[in-house]
Amino acid sequence: MTLDPQAAYETRVASRRAELVVLEQRDRKLSLARGIVAAIAFVALVVTGSRPTAVVGLIIAAITFVALVIVHERLSRRLSRARRRVAFYETSLARTRGDWIGRGDQGLRFLDPAHPNAIDLDLFGRGSLYERMCTARTHAGQEQLAAWLLHPSPIAGLVERQAAVREIGPRLDLREDLAVLGLEAQRAVDSTALSRWAAAPPVEVPQTLRMVAFALSGTVVVTLLGWALGFWEAAPFQIVTIAVAICMWKARGFSAQVLSGIGRPVHDLQTLTEIFDRLGAERFEAPRLSHLHAALTAHGEPPSRPIAQLGRWLEIHESKSNVFFAVISFFLLWDLQLSAAIEGWRRRHGHDVIVWLQALGEIEALVSIGAYAFENPHDPFPTFEEQGPLFEGIGIGHALLPVTRAVRNDVRLDASRQMLVITGSNMSGKSTFLRTVGINTVLALSGAPVRATSLRLSPLAVGASIRIQDSLQDGESRFYAEIKRVRQILDIANGETPLLFLLDEIFDGTNSAERRVGAEAVVRSLLDRRAVGLVTSHDLALAEIAVSLTPRALNVHFEDHLEEDRMAFDYKIKPGPVQRGNALGLMRAVGLEV
Repeated sequence: MTLDPQAAYETRVASRRAELVVLEQRDRKLSLARGIVAAIAFVALVVTGSRPTAVVGLIIAAITFVALVIVHERLSRRLSRARRRVAFYETSLARTRGDWIGRGDQGLRFLDPAHPNAIDLDLFGRGSLYERMCTARTHAGQEQLAAWLLHPSPIAGLVERQAAVREIGPRLDLREDLAVLGLEAQRAVDSTALSRWAAAPPVEVPQTLRMVAFALSGTVVVTLLGWALGFWEAAPFQIVTIAVAICMWKARGFSAQVLSGIGRPVHDLQTLTEIFDRLGAERFEAPRLSHLHAALTAHGEPPSRPIAQLGRWLEIHESKSNVFFAVISFFLLWDLQLSAAIEGWRRRHGHDVIVWLQALGEIEALVSIGAYAFENPHDPFPTFEEQGPLFEGIGIGHALLPVTRAVRNDVRLDASRQMLVITGSNMSGKSTFLRTVGINTVLALSGAPVRATSLRLSPLAVGASIRIQDSLQDGESRFYAEIKRVRQILDIANGETPLLFLLDEIFDGTNSAERRVGAEAVVRSLLDRRAVGLVTSHDLALAEIAVSLTPRALNVHFEDHLEEDRMAFDYKIKPGPVQRGNALGLMRAVGLEV
């Protein structure tokens, strides 16, 4: 049975708000209790002075106060997480209501101006596909989702991914826990730096020097005891101390190389421990999820155990700021021994760290797509054909528009009919339709459901020229930027994967005669390379291109009509070229005298 996402979220958020109210009441009571204990202690001290009863009372008050502080700190952490749980469901509810723009991660760091479709299809930025989909909290998860949107995946991987998404989407408890724990990791963990540390070339451990260090540490104990018990003078101990200093000096390069910057990677790993434990406690049936789960327990134990061992070493190392321990660590040659232990850990588990981060990133990306699928239960998963080119969409709509506003159309592109030339007046829906086809292709080839009644497609590489701008910094006009993009799209068409091209108002920056010649040459070249796609124009002369390329190309159009002296559009595709424009009508509508 399909869950109603909005009803499920509303039930959950009500429950989490009730839990939050209880915790906030406890928080206020504990704050009051701490204040009362402090006040009683102060009054008792003033009234009783320095009598023994005052000392006893202060001791009891101090113990009580410390106990309250410990309990309060634990409650504060629970309270902080409870607030994040409420926020998680409030944000999820906002998405189901269409109120998500500006609330999420826009992913601008992943936006590459040279990518053949990212800007054109609104993959990143405010109101983008990434902002709508991404619920990942760790850098690894965010990077993996962005990679799936930017680079289409093979069909075998997509089929596995769809199964994983179907399973993980309805698991609200898991999604909630990962969101809460992951938010803590997001603020602390730099997965790129952590991966770099884990994969760094091994550092040669000076084993001979380490053995000497062990011997010297033992000799220090013997000579110190002998001196203390009067068996000999201080000279043996002093000689050994000098030897310890020389050994430490010899090992300084190795120790510095291993320990330099070690704190951040270890703390980052410790921050991820709860997430690894939470994932380790889950059980999955989908093959891809089972594989990722197994990667987190490759050695029969959760990552938290070796990470905890590494964390304990770091805690001891950081205790060197204590003068007493600093003296002990000197005679134990602690830096050398700790460096050797950490380097040994990194050699044993460095590859595991990379695997853990990759598994975590993929699971979080699957959770993002799963949440999107759960919140759009009427959007189906596409089906794939190995042989192409093929794009057959029935009732496709734009995934970033509210369901009630998205006008749906049918489109089929294949080896026999490779191109639609779409004419129509300004604002009639041509550019939006190109983005509709493009964004549904991106969704399908990332493993997500699509905004359509059904969609069947083959592997496709998407190249788009929709939102091309001039560049003041690069000294490029819009027309020059466009022809560079078209060159890039032609290069993509030479690859093994068939191209889906989306060309909006092609060569609009030049005169009609040159535009006609250039556009026909480009689309002929694309079709000869087995590409399929859409070309739009409000220039009726370009409709002749489809006629000259029949049956590989077909003319279709969007049209407008007048409603009470205002232009109106139905955004439905109709056969044939458009018969008239609306530029003069739009000019008059805004008060221009034409």
